[in-house]
Amino acid sequence: MSKQSMREEAERLIRETMERKAIVVKQGNTRIEATCGKCGAPNRVSAARGQTRVKFACKECGHKQETL
Repeated sequence: MSKQSMREEAERLIRETMERKAIVVKQGNTRIEATCGKCGAPNRVSAARGQTRVKFACKECGHKQETL
């Protein structure tokens, strides 16, 4: 089986299960990788759907800030 035929088969199977309502696609929260503006530590922040800026406190130094 070539890659193209495997891709077409996968798309066909997904389409059929969507028509039977066996699969439900949900939209959840977004995870933002933010860096602290004070100490530079990486932070993982969860944002609700539709939000672009989220307030958080750094896990390392506790500095309160907003994501960009």
